[in-house]
Amino acid sequence: MLYPIAIEAGDEKSAFGVTVPDLPGCFSAGETLDEAVLNAKEAITGHIELLVELGDDIPAVSALGTLANNPEFAGYIWALVDVDVTRLLGGSEKINVTLPKSLIDRIDRCVASHPEYKSRSGFLAQVALERISVKA
Repeated sequence: MLYPIAIEAGDEKSAFGVTVPDLPGCFSAGETLDEAVLNAKEAITGHIELLVELGDDIPAVSALGTLANNPEFAGYIWALVDVDVTRLLGGSEKINVTLPKSLIDRIDRCVASHPEYKSRSGFLAQVALERISVKA
């Protein structure tokens, strides 16, 4: 999933501060912009792992445009951080799913043109996460 992060610019005296609006209480920082983004990925991963461990729902991801128009984040720099949430949900389990052949073909074409899904299973898991409230 692509998590929008709001980055508060740093200077010679202070680090870049990072807020993850879709994960209340998830914050990070870095001495450089690159470090701030890398540290944000670690913070997001840790935050989601804790939510899963506690059995809490993983909040849906907001559209970047919606968040960027929020006056609370005026002047912030925006970035997207890619986190493989399915990997954080626990072990995999193989299941049989029956789908119409034409739908499977469309899924496969989508996966072929969008490598971020990595596989048919990755696509189905990602779409399911985006569509439903995840309960670990």
